[in-house]
Amino acid sequence: MIIAMWSGPRNLSTAMMRSFENREDTVVLDEPFYAHYLKKTDIQHPGREAVLKSQSANWHKVVELCSGPIPNGSSIWYQKHMAQHNLSGCDITWISGVKNCVLIRDPKYVIPSYGKQFSVTNERLLGYIQQIEIIEYIEQKHGKTPPIIDATDILKDPEDLLRKLCFEIEIEFSPRMLSWPKGGRETDGVWAPYWYSSVYESTGFKPYMEKEIKIDENLITIYNNCMEHYKKMYEKRIGA
Repeated sequence: MIIAMWSGPRNLSTAMMRSFENREDTVVLDEPFYAHYLKKTDIQHPGREAVLKSQSANWHKVVELCSGPIPNGSSIWYQKHMAQHNLSGCDITWISGVKNCVLIRDPKYVIPSYGKQFSVTNERLLGYIQQIEIIEYIEQKHGKTPPIIDATDILKDPEDLLRKLCFEIEIEFSPRMLSWPKGGRETDGVWAPYWYSSVYESTGFKPYMEKEIKIDENLITIYNNCMEHYKKMYEKRIGA
């Protein structure tokens, strides 16, 4: 089984990758469309040149990789994808051949976290629109909504949500998904030193903590637009 988990930035995506990688039957793939995204947008993320050298920036070649044979003789291939990497004009029809899941998070947490490193100049940087596009495509193609999970729900009760997710995608839940060893992995992208510091120190999902967050006035329009998309997905999430 190939599992494509579509997340946005600052959204537990790497912790979820750790969770699945700790299974005995699973191999993972970390953001295979990142080089394509950086090349097409010219966004100056840290480690940009290393990313461009580390993987193909050709959309079609990456699609062939993601829909090809599962590596290492594993039975499950968990692919961590960033929804914002699906740029306008990119053909996403390949996803009809894999098991898609969508990982969402309240934009009140995402926008300030992302904004600490980069300016939030438009909502497509945050992936909500692209997640909606993925969901609508799968609904039209297969007649049902792909599993949607919310980051806050995971933090509040990891075992419950992971059990429900495994049921939805028709795999056995493994207790190994609840914890993992500290540190990096060979499977981490070359960008890991810039983005994964907190995950390096983790051994499991951190307990949920409510935070008082104020959105910058200049970002209210983007926040409201993202909230509109988020609410639509939230209503369809697992556990709703």
